[in-house]
Amino acid sequence: MKTLRTYADGFLTMLRNERGVSEHTLRAYTREVHDFADYLRELLGNDADVKQVEHLHIRSYMAMLYDRGLSKASAARALAAIRSWFKWLAKEGAVEQNPASLVSTPKLPKHLPRVPSAEEVNRVLDSIETSEAKDDSARWPERDRVIWELLYGCGIRNSELCGIDLSAIEWTNDAIRVFGKGRKERYVPLGETAHVALRAYLPQRETKLIAAGKGKLVGDGPLLINLHARGDCRLTTRSVGRIVKAIAVQRGLPADVHPHTLRHAFGTHLLEDGADLRAIQEMLGHERLSTTQRYTQLTVGQVQQVYEQTHPLAMLRARR
Repeated sequence: MKTLRTYADGFLTMLRNERGVSEHTLRAYTREVHDFADYLRELLGNDADVKQVEHLHIRSYMAMLYDRGLSKASAARALAAIRSWFKWLAKEGAVEQNPASLVSTPKLPKHLPRVPSAEEVNRVLDSIETSEAKDDSARWPERDRVIWELLYGCGIRNSELCGIDLSAIEWTNDAIRVFGKGRKERYVPLGETAHVALRAYLPQRETKLIAAGKGKLVGDGPLLINLHARGDCRLTTRSVGRIVKAIAVQRGLPADVHPHTLRHAFGTHLLEDGADLRAIQEMLGHERLSTTQRYTQLTVGQVQQVYEQTHPLAMLRARR
């Protein structure tokens, strides 16, 4: 008989090999699933069968998480991982149904991060090239401008940005090929200012790679490289987060600005300027339109304006 840990590891292997989840997501799922498996072993014994698990066991585990002091958001993430695990187990025939589907998700406060205005973002972009700050985040202003241009100008995720290779840039089509969640491929537009930023950065990238003895990466290596082209050269998501936050704070933006903030700003500013919500959905790489609706800063006034301008009944009343 397979153990709970064996089932857990099988699920995690599937996530890595078939769904192509990011390392960050895989680490999170590993932590949540292994913790729950350990809890079940303590509760049901080392020889526990996965078929013994009921929704009451999951509820008691959630209660234990709250007792540990976990926030509702953290508990919700743990429940999401458990649901995914048991959904896979049901699909594999290891259990008859998913007991986690009977456990309600903790109600989270509806909070959308403050999105900097277009003027604030443009002010930062215009100032990066003249940066004279001494910290690591601003010692390569040409690269750092590319980071901001692509995060804000393309609306891509931090992980997508760091995964871009030089060959993914289609200069003639003004587009970049990125791989989103589940390794799903999509193309995002490459704007004129991003073109300019890349042209200023790429010669410096080439010089650093050659100096580090890694000239073979010049034509088709990682687009964004670390300052001294060490290791595999590819800039990490953690480094991008540190760079974005440091530059934002230096330019007077709130300390909670991070790469995802720029992705929010991308969608919000497009919507404010009248872009179609489905087009924004495509560019952001969301599977569901409802995700895009939550993602963008939809105000009551904006919703009412869209309704009045597009719905036939609203337009008919306006003509009367």
